[in-house]
Amino acid sequence: MATMFNYLVLVGIICLCSTEPLRRHKRSWIIDSFDIVEEHPGPFPYELGQIKLDRNYLVEFMLKGKGVDEDPKGVLSIDSKTGVIKVHRKVDFEQYSVLMLTFQAKNESNSAIDTQLGMEVNILDINDNPPMFKRKVYNVNISEAAKQGSFVVGVLATDKDAPGSLNSTIDYKIISVTPATKNSEFYIQDSGAISFKGCFDYEVANKYTITVEAKDRGEVVKLSSTATIIINLLDGNNHIPVITGQTGSGNVMEGTNGTSPLKIHTTDTDTRLTGAWRVRYSIQGDKGGYFSIHTDPETNDGIITVIKSLDFEEQREHKLTISVENEEPYFSCEVKAKPIDGLWTVITNPSKPSSINITITVEDKNDPPYFLDPNRKIVMEENGVIGAFADKVTAVDPDTGRPHKLEYSIGQDPAGWFRVNKTSGEIFVKETLDRESSHVTNGTYTVTVLVTEMDDHPRMTGTATIQIYIEDKNDNIPLLKENVVSVCQSDEVSSTEITAYDPDGDPYSGPFSFEVIGDHKGEWSFDPSYGITVHLVKDKSVHASLYILIVKISDKQGKFVLQNLSVAACDCAVSPNCLLQRNTQKKVGSSAIGITIFAALMILACLLLSLTCSCGTVNFGNVPDKVDNGTNALLPSNTETPGSDCKVPPIPWKKPPVGNVIPPRSLQVQVGSSSNSIEKQIWKQIQWKKRYQGSTLIRRSSHRSQSAYFISRSTLQSLLSQRLHSIQFLENELLDYEPHLYAFEDISDKCEDLDPIALPINEFDPELFSDLGPAFKHLASICNPGMREKTEVMKNGTR
Repeated sequence: MATMFNYLVLVGIICLCSTEPLRRHKRSWIIDSFDIVEEHPGPFPYELGQIKLDRNYLVEFMLKGKGVDEDPKGVLSIDSKTGVIKVHRKVDFEQYSVLMLTFQAKNESNSAIDTQLGMEVNILDINDNPPMFKRKVYNVNISEAAKQGSFVVGVLATDKDAPGSLNSTIDYKIISVTPATKNSEFYIQDSGAISFKGCFDYEVANKYTITVEAKDRGEVVKLSSTATIIINLLDGNNHIPVITGQTGSGNVMEGTNGTSPLKIHTTDTDTRLTGAWRVRYSIQGDKGGYFSIHTDPETNDGIITVIKSLDFEEQREHKLTISVENEEPYFSCEVKAKPIDGLWTVITNPSKPSSINITITVEDKNDPPYFLDPNRKIVMEENGVIGAFADKVTAVDPDTGRPHKLEYSIGQDPAGWFRVNKTSGEIFVKETLDRESSHVTNGTYTVTVLVTEMDDHPRMTGTATIQIYIEDKNDNIPLLKENVVSVCQSDEVSSTEITAYDPDGDPYSGPFSFEVIGDHKGEWSFDPSYGITVHLVKDKSVHASLYILIVKISDKQGKFVLQNLSVAACDCAVSPNCLLQRNTQKKVGSSAIGITIFAALMILACLLLSLTCSCGTVNFGNVPDKVDNGTNALLPSNTETPGSDCKVPPIPWKKPPVGNVIPPRSLQVQVGSSSNSIEKQIWKQIQWKKRYQGSTLIRRSSHRSQSAYFISRSTLQSLLSQRLHSIQFLENELLDYEPHLYAFEDISDKCEDLDPIALPINEFDPELFSDLGPAFKHLASICNPGMREKTEVMKNGTR
């Protein structure tokens, strides 16, 4: 290759360096420009050019920079005497497109640098690099259902030659396609993007191998390279699944679910286990939603399953239509024309899903009877009439083809309040309804009724639940939670809490009204007198003793009850609560126990003497010393003295009839009272019965100012029993106290503040008892058996 010389006019600053003083000289510079063709074949070295300087003295030429003492070293050299530049080896344009050097001229006489300037040597490019692809092999996947004109893959090649030159300009071309199919054709665009025309068919060719060439446009020589593109087709759904048949009985027993009566068989020629091969089934005609169908992933069979119980009496056959389609959408492509320019003409056909008609037959079985209304709610009154109609339930037998005899019975009835007619289903009240029963929850009582097929085996049953809301009635009276309380004895007013309750609900219960009636009304009161829990207030004049108060408790509707309330007023300094039996740590000695027992026996003996009707004289304080032995009259006394501290156990009593006034449950005798306290308690009992139970006592009709009342023998026995119980309780309660022996003495002369009862002897006529009622005659016969015959005569006379 010939050496090319061009003249280059250098525009710049030329630095003249000299050791001599600067002087103005007129100089002219002519320097040749040099070019090197890359990959020059030689021989080397060859002369590139010469640099000349106009001097009148000798100069030495030097050259340094790239190509001399910098990479690429050893390419250039300069003759120091003549300025001739030589090339010693090849230079690659793709590595060094230009060599930057520094030229110097040195004065030989003084070794001073006369001239220094920059110089460039251009490397001329040649087409020595072919285009190169980023990858030699491209692997891509594309669906068979891809539409023509779709992007398949893009290739890219690069050329190291000078950018923008013909040597680096690349053209792409498809060299070959294997296999070659008539319905598809690949093409490549200038950018390297590859697309196709026509239709793919996986069954015809599932893989294409394409060779692509990239060539530059070099003037002297055109260089090129190739790449391989492998296109893998993914099977598309271009074949419709076809139902080929069914297996199974198609019969289902009514009342069952989870069974699979049928299998549907389907074939598909697409690739197995792909979305184009897998199928989905659908059911038409299942209005009740009784069936479902799912696909076996291995066989593509459709398995029909019963998901809702079938009823033979409702529908004996179910006619269904089963359709099938692929998971992947169906496509079709057919080439109709292949124009030279542009895409080809193709057509598509819509899919027609395959289907089959099937029949599911329901088999009959014995169904249990059922109630038309299995959950009922009714309202009834509390304390209604026994035998009243409550409700009626109706059951039917679903087996219309073979009806059975039905019989009703009570299933759950915790309180046993109802009965049912076994043939009609009518429910009646058997026992009185009580809203306050423990079996009633929030006013609601629940009963279950059963219906049973009597002529089948096994017997089938059905159940109905009846919720009965019981309307509340004011059938309960207020009651004290505790009928024995204590209050501290003091010189001031003191109180204790009293609480009442009523099983009835609002508005038949509390808050309650409290009132003390009777002899102690002035000594005891309630503050407040209205509420659930009130304070029983003791007047400061009340002494320490045991008091039996008559308390009237009324509910919000005014329904009331009279109850005995035993109140022990005691010294709280000795016992914080004189009604609670305390566990003592002291052991009572044998002598103390003997004294206590002796005292109890003495008290018992006194009671027996006071309650036994003898023929001797009864001395009641200021009562006359002698009374007719033939009459044995029991006279009232109103003398009592303050007693000692005591406590009386609560005495159980039965709930009184609704609406009646309750008399005192028992006669509770005050312990430690005076010798006539027993008589006073009996007298109070008579007065009470006179007031509230007139039918149990007989009053003598007389013009006299004072009348006598007698009490029956059973009453006396009851009083004696209660007295013994009180003494026994008192004995147990007093174990914590030091025994003390009290002397019995006549205190009538010392108690000057007591008022004697005036009972003149001349007004006491035993004949007054001749016309008394039978109750008093019976008492007389008990007191004096010798007068029993006389008593019978008096009874007959009274009648």
